Amino acid sequence: MDPQPTAEEIREILGKHLHLEGPLLPILHDLQDTFGYLPQEAVPQIAGALNLSVAEVTGVISFYHDFRKAPAGRHVLKLCRAEACQSMGSDALADRVLSLLGVDWHGTTTDGRITVEPVYCLGLCACAPAAMLDGRVHGALTEAKATKILEALA
Repeated sequence: MDPQPTAEEIREILGKHLHLEGPLLPILHDLQDTFGYLPQEAVPQIAGALNLSVAEVTGVISFYHDFRKAPAGRHVLKLCRAEACQSMGSDALADRVLSLLGVDWHGTTTDGRITVEPVYCLGLCACAPAAMLDGRVHGALTEAKATKILEALA
């Protein structure tokens, strides 16, 4: 993934989707899949190509929690923030994980190793609290289990 996408690379991605009805979300997903985040310089290009305002494109980006404005770390840890997980102690668990890593929500550790993101349901309500690390789900998390998972990434 190239952290500094060129205007030409962005135009190529736009061109792949302009024929679609409602191409904004496919464009945003393709950009993030390609670069690992949504480059700010792409927003005016998208707006111009789709005859939208920059505010409209920015509004869509900010509405969806999965879009990133900066590259993620080598590992992405998503901690469930939904009600079932909260009722089983996810708030305290999240506070502990964020403290251990020295980051806040959407933050990346200084070594670029881990990005922590909130997610609003992983479908593991019966195994709350839950998390997803690099696409792999973990249920019935405790502080000890979470610490062990993080230590394995060191």
